[in-house]
Amino acid sequence: MRLEPRPDGGFVIDAEDLGPLLGLDPSRVPGLMREGRIVHRFETGEAEDRGRFRLTFVHGATTLRLVLATDGTVLEQSRILGAPAP
Repeated sequence: MRLEPRPDGGFVIDAEDLGPLLGLDPSRVPGLMREGRIVHRFETGEAEDRGRFRLTFVHGATTLRLVLATDGTVLEQSRILGAPAP
């Protein structure tokens, strides 16, 4: 998988790629993001991680982390499934 780099330094992930990684139908992703039910954080690597980026998505009890190269290539991927919120 490869994400599209944005001119502002971020990346774009397609709902068709993100949905299954979060256990969702891709058609639901845009609405859930607008509602704030999928949240994300973008981090830029420093020191020995310079040139790498981490993109984290959280939906309910699922956390997805992608470590990216400058060109958007996914170098590492992890998914953590936690207990549902009470």
